[in-house]
Amino acid sequence: MSGMIARMTETIGGLTGRRSRWRMDGKVVVVTGAGSGIGRELAREAARRGARLALSDIDVDGLAETVAMVRTDGATDVHSQRLDVTEQAMVAEYAGQVVEHFGVVNLVINNAGIAFTGRVSQSGYKDIARVMDVDYWGVVHGTKEFLPHLVASGDGHLANVSSIFAILSVPTQNAYNAAKAAVQQFTESLRMEMLADGHPVDVSCVHPGGIKTAVARNAGAAEGLDSAGFASIFDEKFARTEASTAARVILDGVERRRARILVGPDAHLIDALVRLFPSAYQRGTVAMSRRFGVL
Repeated sequence: MSGMIARMTETIGGLTGRRSRWRMDGKVVVVTGAGSGIGRELAREAARRGARLALSDIDVDGLAETVAMVRTDGATDVHSQRLDVTEQAMVAEYAGQVVEHFGVVNLVINNAGIAFTGRVSQSGYKDIARVMDVDYWGVVHGTKEFLPHLVASGDGHLANVSSIFAILSVPTQNAYNAAKAAVQQFTESLRMEMLADGHPVDVSCVHPGGIKTAVARNAGAAEGLDSAGFASIFDEKFARTEASTAARVILDGVERRRARILVGPDAHLIDALVRLFPSAYQRGTVAMSRRFGVL
């Protein structure tokens, strides 16, 4: 047994050996969902670090505002386009246009996402499917269509934005929990495949905690429910980290080639809590949800 553990330790050590820091200056960075929130701040922070940018969002007005901001932040080469990440053919065409514009893609951040509030018994199939389409399939589309270009770059990086809700589930967010957990498992599997095949692509899974964005306020809700209550509690009690801070943490993690990027003190605390109490945390979460009027 001791010999087997020693061999596993040696193997893991070889796979996680230190490499030089991944530098963003001059690299081509693709950000989906760049029209607001974390996506906007990722674009701005990447611009400050000298990146060339390919930005997309389904919200063209928000995207235009972001483009103006990143130019003020120092970006000189910006490609922007409306993009619905649920449409595989559209994402494939977009990837080709980005490569045609820049000639290379170095970093892709699949960030676009939505939320939905409702118990399983209340949520319609189409509502759950919509969250999965955007939050999970949007990541799959962005990953698969850009992955060959990341490999071709010779030193690529892919960062898929999951959530702390992939680690700790909460009631009434079942579709979001499921989609973000799927993103985590999909991303971690891909990272292992890149390691096994020796491809020059680092892969990171990002787990933001409570971030000050409009995602909760913009969430849909099951028929007869108002998501404003959950959004108000989330914003007041849990959204403690500024989106600009989250962007810095994420890009620092990318540059350090980290496989797992936890964003915010609450994300680190929740991760530890679930590790220590993998089942017991659920009763505590129910009690807290009742206390705050979520249930």
